[in-house]
Amino acid sequence: MHPRLMLADLEEHPLRQRLNNEFHARPPIPLLGAVLVSHLVFKHSATTAQAEKENLAKLCQGHVCTAIDSSDSHVMIETGAFRMRWELHTEFSSYTFFQPLEEGQELHPDATAFDAVQPEWLKGIPGKLMVATHVELRSTREISPDSVLAGLTPNGRTMVAARVADNAAWIFTDFKIDNGFSRFLILNDKMTQRQTGRTVQRLCEIETYRMMALLGLPVAKEVGKWLYQGEKQLAALMDRIGQARSAEDERDILASLSTLAAEVEHSVARTTFRFGAARAYHGLVMQRIEELREQRISGLPTFGEFMQRRLLPGMNTCEAIARRQEELSARVARNSQLLRTRVDIELERQNQELLAQMNRRAKLQLHLQEAVEGLSVVVLTYYGSQLVQYLAKGTKDLHHLNTDLITAISIPIIAGLVAWGTRRMRKKLAAEDGGTH
Repeated sequence: MHPRLMLADLEEHPLRQRLNNEFHARPPIPLLGAVLVSHLVFKHSATTAQAEKENLAKLCQGHVCTAIDSSDSHVMIETGAFRMRWELHTEFSSYTFFQPLEEGQELHPDATAFDAVQPEWLKGIPGKLMVATHVELRSTREISPDSVLAGLTPNGRTMVAARVADNAAWIFTDFKIDNGFSRFLILNDKMTQRQTGRTVQRLCEIETYRMMALLGLPVAKEVGKWLYQGEKQLAALMDRIGQARSAEDERDILASLSTLAAEVEHSVARTTFRFGAARAYHGLVMQRIEELREQRISGLPTFGEFMQRRLLPGMNTCEAIARRQEELSARVARNSQLLRTRVDIELERQNQELLAQMNRRAKLQLHLQEAVEGLSVVVLTYYGSQLVQYLAKGTKDLHHLNTDLITAISIPIIAGLVAWGTRRMRKKLAAEDGGTH
């Protein structure tokens, strides 16, 4: 650190150096003369970084290796037979081999830039091979562009070609996989070493990101079939909502909507990353093509035109399926909310009826209580008056006999009246409850 910064006792952010190194990582390799570049990409899981580093260490056991540049996600290795660059990305790793060629050297159809690497080492690379491409760099003195154009037949493969880097080079490819590899031919006219390195790097990235973007297309086709059934099911549920006549029907429809919503959200969660990655990779492909600054060669499509015609429809399919998923999810949520609102309104209506029943029952109970209390007062008053009579006329036996007779007759009558009034109030209360239910 600078002495002035050390004197000021400034605390450096722990990620400052790492972020700056990442900014300068993966620079293009300056290339001079004829070179064969073999680019391999392996799709892997997120837990293979350590295994890849261990496998890289095995590569240096059989060769005299010099690490030119090294970081957590980038390694440049120089050997006497080849130069290799390893890059670790989120869901793939790339291995790019560079082998210089003699001017005018003929290449065998099976030649690669990693011929010096043991097959056992290649077998130890984690993941599955996703991209394998050759970039053959020659000068226009070795191979003239006119000879390449003359070798094209009208009924042959569709060739993609352009002049790039302000007409400083020619590029030819057909994006076909032949003998396990796709192939690019660069005819360098007046590019500098760094321009050549950037052009080779862009071509490797175009091929890599093109294939990675296309991973979203099979997923889109699979989801598209399911979406068609899901949309039909949602339409049928909407018809059932309009025909629902009872709370039980609405509960059944709500259960079906909840199941459909769970399926839609599962599909969205499963495909969001893939569709987002396809969109990002497609953007990188078009960006790298724009950086080529290509110029049309008469009679042949450019890289941009070829991608617009062949890659863009697949990416539009992924976009359309992702949008349909989001729209279906939103429609299911809206319809579920609508049905829940109907169910809530019905529940509120039932609650209001229940409260009204409780109010009527409370009133009846109050009336019953008042009737019982009134009859109880009559009974107590009667017995009080009889007690006074006994005290006032205690000497008259005949009067006692009459009083006893009246008491014996009055008590059952009063008790019967109290019981009859109580039963009548209870029957009325039961009738009110039965009618409301």
